[in-house]
Amino acid sequence: MPYRHSIGTHSWQFADLKEVMAKATPLRSGDQLAGLAASSYAERMAARMCLADLPLQRFLDEALVPYESDEVTRLIIDSHDQPAFAEIAHLTVGGFRDWLLSDAADSITLARVHRGITPEMAAAVSKLMRNQDLILVARKCHVLTRFRNTIGLPGRLSVRLQPNHPTDSPRGIAVSTLDGLLYGAGDAVIGINPATDSIPALVDLLHLTDELITRFEIPTQSCVLTHVTNTLQAIELGAPVDLVFQSIAGTEQANTGFGINLALLKEARDAALSLKRATVGDPATANVMYFETGQGSALSANAHHGVDQQTCEVRAYAVARAFAPLLSNTVVGFIGPEYLYDGKQIIRAGLEDHFCGKLLGLPLGCDVCYTNHAEADSDDMDTLMTLLGTAGLSFIMGVPGADDVMLNYQSTSFHDALYLRELLGLQRAPEFEQWLHQMNITDAAGRVVPVASGHRLIEQMGLPRIAA
Repeated sequence: MPYRHSIGTHSWQFADLKEVMAKATPLRSGDQLAGLAASSYAERMAARMCLADLPLQRFLDEALVPYESDEVTRLIIDSHDQPAFAEIAHLTVGGFRDWLLSDAADSITLARVHRGITPEMAAAVSKLMRNQDLILVARKCHVLTRFRNTIGLPGRLSVRLQPNHPTDSPRGIAVSTLDGLLYGAGDAVIGINPATDSIPALVDLLHLTDELITRFEIPTQSCVLTHVTNTLQAIELGAPVDLVFQSIAGTEQANTGFGINLALLKEARDAALSLKRATVGDPATANVMYFETGQGSALSANAHHGVDQQTCEVRAYAVARAFAPLLSNTVVGFIGPEYLYDGKQIIRAGLEDHFCGKLLGLPLGCDVCYTNHAEADSDDMDTLMTLLGTAGLSFIMGVPGADDVMLNYQSTSFHDALYLRELLGLQRAPEFEQWLHQMNITDAAGRVVPVASGHRLIEQMGLPRIAA
């Protein structure tokens, strides 16, 4: 059905709901590449005003991607919680924005209704919000997950320690891991992007991180970020798998391009749960999955069905939510300037992704990053990182020097996490915070202290001594 909106004497018509959504989206290069973006600021505003007047129920009545041909749409519709939705069912998209910004939508209320919010509803309301609105509402959403520690508590920020190495050198990975631990990073996960898909090599990396965690009794978890089928093979070989990783997208066709479907993700989650390696909470129901997403993934696979890239991204969060992950993060600037052209677009996308993920009840972190050919720099990343810190981000990346030598992109460093902690008074996961203090890495206030030669971590890892 067509949608219309008039401003003064000029009237705009939109063919269907997904065109309204696309034209209402803040400008980004990916939507321009796909031919979906508004042609002018006036058309964008007309689409937003049209969108604001639509009832939330419309997103249950009109699927953007057909129910019959897309298992992600079927997941969204079939798992929709009608009782949770009843509390907001009377609202338009504009009214939903007003309600989210009101005192009535506190943390308890948002936790109660999140299963009634579809990705399309979340994406729609985000298109009407200023950056400050995205920050304020996201800060009210508290999403807790547990494996060997507790992630997502208010006033806390976790860090993924990312010790990648271009040849998967055990020594190189160990040095980067030690560096991160001595800066107080690693409570989200010690997560390695492997340079190879060799199963024996992946198993070796899993044993390397498991031995480190076990030897020093570190209350964290490890993950080798390989394809889910490789992790399943590793589990069959008896490897010590904590978390199962997979990149996911918001349409069935895009996920097929990743070599996955919902049934495979369920199989992997069941396999990881069967190992019962979690120590916080019930290991039989622990959070054992780790997902990564990124705006533009469906478009880059020509699998977006004419849906704007931000809405496709939020649909991926429905996939993640279905499998109760410990961690999920948007790799916001990684895909490149064809999808998010410059620092302004990356900043906006990062705030949108965090808001939408948290609104849906997802433990969302962000890889605050950019590629070297994007019109962005470290100042833009400082801005986004600081804004996300105020918004209650679950975790960021900790990369030595912020420069990933294996994936060849710019991310955030161990020092960046220290900056956020100092600026915003953020602590780490409580179990990890206690371990750092016991290991004399931090003082009673959680500040990193100078580490002298002879520290237990340095001595027992067999690495060169660090001068006092």
